[in-house]
Amino acid sequence: MDEKKSEVPSLETDRLLFQVPRREDFEDFAAMRADPIVARYTSGKPESANTTWGRLLHYRGLWGIMGFGFWMVREKQTGRFVGTIGFNEAHRGLTPSMDGIPEAGWVLASWCHGKGFATEGVKAACAWLDTQTPYRRSVCIIAPANTPSIRIAEKNGFSLFATTQYLNEETLMFERKVAG
Repeated sequence: MDEKKSEVPSLETDRLLFQVPRREDFEDFAAMRADPIVARYTSGKPESANTTWGRLLHYRGLWGIMGFGFWMVREKQTGRFVGTIGFNEAHRGLTPSMDGIPEAGWVLASWCHGKGFATEGVKAACAWLDTQTPYRRSVCIIAPANTPSIRIAEKNGFSLFATTQYLNEETLMFERKVAG
């Protein structure tokens, strides 16, 4: 990927605004990542501020290196922090490998769970990936017990293609291919 392509596009849906990760997002981002409800299907435990700071820098850096990354998502009507949605290149060492394929991810603040924001946001992110990058496939991994995220993935065209082990836990691997 061309490392000069570092401009982060802003996206907008009916209810959501997607923006470049900024220092000003840190407090909201750290509060979300420290929430035990949110952590249940991510790391399994609340994340420290130090770890979240590194994650914020990683999310911003992905754009300059990969030409894709994560957006900080806010509710359009109120400006309230919703979460993060986007794509990663994580080199997780999984079998089958996902290296070189954008890995979709979404983590939303617990206040907005069940409101359809994730489905709406993932749809917008995938549409951007399909039309603004050369990638014809994206993947995601989800814990088997995370049925809300499985439904979000399936609503956005992802289908199960493998089961693997990640961090000593069974993990479901989903893929989404661009039609045509």
